Amino acid sequence: MKVKNYFKYICLSFLFFSCNDDFLNVPNTGKLTDDSFWQSEEHVLEAITATYATLQSHTGSKWTFFEELYTSMNYKGDDVDNLVAEPYGRTLANFTYTTEASGPYNLWKTCYAGIGRANQVMQNVAVMDEVIIDAEYKQEIIAEMKFMRALFNFFLVTSFEDVPLVLRYEIDPDLLTPAKTPASDVWKQIEADLTEAEQYIPDAHPEKWAGRATKWTAKAYLAKAYLYQEKWAEAESKFQDVVENGPYDLLPNYEDNFNGKGENGPETVFDIQFSGDRSNGNDERHPFSYEASSTATGGWSLFYPTAWMVEEFKNDLTDGGKYSDRVYGSIFFDDPESEMYSLGTNEMVAYSEVKEDLNHPYFFKKFVSDYDENFYSGIDIPLMRFADVLLMYAEALNENGKTTEALTQVNRVRTRSNAAELSSMNQDELRTQIRHHERPVELAMEMGIRWYDLYRWGRGNTATESIKTILTNHDKPFAENFEENKHYLYPIPLQEININPNLEQNPNW
Repeated sequence: MKVKNYFKYICLSFLFFSCNDDFLNVPNTGKLTDDSFWQSEEHVLEAITATYATLQSHTGSKWTFFEELYTSMNYKGDDVDNLVAEPYGRTLANFTYTTEASGPYNLWKTCYAGIGRANQVMQNVAVMDEVIIDAEYKQEIIAEMKFMRALFNFFLVTSFEDVPLVLRYEIDPDLLTPAKTPASDVWKQIEADLTEAEQYIPDAHPEKWAGRATKWTAKAYLAKAYLYQEKWAEAESKFQDVVENGPYDLLPNYEDNFNGKGENGPETVFDIQFSGDRSNGNDERHPFSYEASSTATGGWSLFYPTAWMVEEFKNDLTDGGKYSDRVYGSIFFDDPESEMYSLGTNEMVAYSEVKEDLNHPYFFKKFVSDYDENFYSGIDIPLMRFADVLLMYAEALNENGKTTEALTQVNRVRTRSNAAELSSMNQDELRTQIRHHERPVELAMEMGIRWYDLYRWGRGNTATESIKTILTNHDKPFAENFEENKHYLYPIPLQEININPNLEQNPNW
């Protein structure tokens, strides 16, 4: 049984934060207690799975996942625009959100719920009888939960920067109002947690636990943490280890990353797991397909690629001058070969068949397939693919002056989709190519990538232009609303400021 099929434990309120509680509130004590739980390996596995389940949102709601988490991590980027004036995403896309915006608030709560669950697993497993969990297995479990804690802290520090660093699960009211920790110290903790994770998590898990983090997952995220801090030498070394010694490879068919056929395959580094299961009170689905599809193909037309993004796709060509596989695998557009799965008719339709009925000239097609049922999908959502690893490795190599080696990694990603190989480039040319073509074209609208790339490139030591300049040059709608020293971070949610007197608001909010 895969880890995704255990997500029925997401609301174990006797163990973890109630689905409606604030992130540091005391859990429901009217249920099972620590004394009656933590009595078997099965209990531990349930707790581990509940920690992973937080990635689907702290509430377990299919709506919270898309409408709050995905939109918060993606709508500010230059690859995505929003068509429908719904309250949760539109204000994010046009930079008019306030300190009370629900998306950043739910991102905050989800991350701290996940951290709380991971901490609780670590603390309780550490003191369990070794007859139940031996010392070596304890070490593995604690390391795996440190990976999860690092992942949630990664989301927090790149979204809010200075945030409370919560390293223990506490119920003492005097300990439930922590102050913010400098981002530099949060990064140090992320590195420490991932270093322990790569040392003690197994290389792989049994098939029944596909989807759990491995040693190689931890290595890849440690390399990413170095990259985000512009520790280029450390990033290059760690990525090289993952690329040369890890179990990963590119799928032959680009689209199989998004149609359910490549799940937990060689290109998967780490996914948010969904099964589509609705039995026994589960709701293992998300509405991604319907949110992204046009009304003409049975969807809701909620968001779509920006005009700049479409033009970048149209510049991704084969040696013969045709569009590459990743163009046809990513967008539905006015081209004789462009087709998309119709949720209304349950079959593939050509663009020409529905062109006159479309309410926008182009749409994304990732995660839209016959894998869906009843408006929802069980397709896993990638957080990191091997293609992403190769492009980050190329970026580190290039920043270290190894441009020829970097170009080799870029071409490995390109040729998988039959895009023409790039010829010689200098460091500046390849930097621009990676930032404004390779990464957005390969990874468009994938969760938590493009906006965070813009965030780090626009404010780091290698910044060649501000975030606002990039958004403006790429014709991001409402780029004029973006305030450089304000919108690069989300505000600390007002709901948290109101209950924690030790929290200070982010600059210019």
